[in-house]
Amino acid sequence: MNSAADLHCHTTISDGSDTIPQIVAEAQKAGLQFIAVTNHDTTRGLSQAFSEGKAQGITVIGGIEISAFDFKRNRKVHILGYGLQEDSPYVQALCNPLLKARNLLSHEQLAVLREHGYPVTAQEADGYSTDSRVLYKQHIMQVLVDKGMTDSVYSDLYYRVFKNGGIVSRDICYVDAADAVDAVQKDGGYAVLAHPGQLDSWDLVPELAEKGLAGIEKYHPDHTGTDCLRAQELAVQYGLFVTGGSDYHGNFSKKPVCIGSYGCSEEEMNFFYKWQAEKPAGRKK
Repeated sequence: MNSAADLHCHTTISDGSDTIPQIVAEAQKAGLQFIAVTNHDTTRGLSQAFSEGKAQGITVIGGIEISAFDFKRNRKVHILGYGLQEDSPYVQALCNPLLKARNLLSHEQLAVLREHGYPVTAQEADGYSTDSRVLYKQHIMQVLVDKGMTDSVYSDLYYRVFKNGGIVSRDICYVDAADAVDAVQKDGGYAVLAHPGQLDSWDLVPELAEKGLAGIEKYHPDHTGTDCLRAQELAVQYGLFVTGGSDYHGNFSKKPVCIGSYGCSEEEMNFFYKWQAEKPAGRKK
């Protein structure tokens, strides 16, 4: 499938390694018509993205990826929001505590790593979080890569210390997925269930559809052909549009992907805009 749009891209404003100008330039090189900037839990930088897109001849869709949770099934859920502006008060009111909690946790994890002999200082790690203003695990790992402790951010070392009961294996408390959908709508945007195949969030679709879920991510690096088919079937069943994207994080991507390697076709983007026109009630003011 030839992609016209990559609707899932991260930058240095969250846990990506590329700046906004860099990802827009890559989208232009890839021949894309649309790109969505979907940084974790923040809409900061979207005004710059709109300007960069205009200069490069790319339509930039303002977005976000909210760190949410399905408390009924006890699993993580990611909610993408599209059609947002940099000043999105409901979304940011919901997400600002997440950013503070993540920054605090990451610095606590860094301190524990130092106690166990890992040579990484707060100053070194914070050097990678200048744009994000939040320290992420990827920034800590990049310092360890720089010092030759490991060969990549998502190496065996990452999974040994940050996951699977490792010495800094812990997480923040996320927001309810329904609250994330609601906040996106209140800011005039459209909520989309991100990579349900990756997080096994299929069972949540009917409940979120009742809350105003607008779409479902069909194409993603972690989705199999079966996942894509299931997403399409749920989209038809619940009147959702489908999206897709590379989940691009630059050098911090878990899988080697390029902008535009996963995304929507022009026909699917047309359906997205058709859905917008036919369901104006889906947007709350």
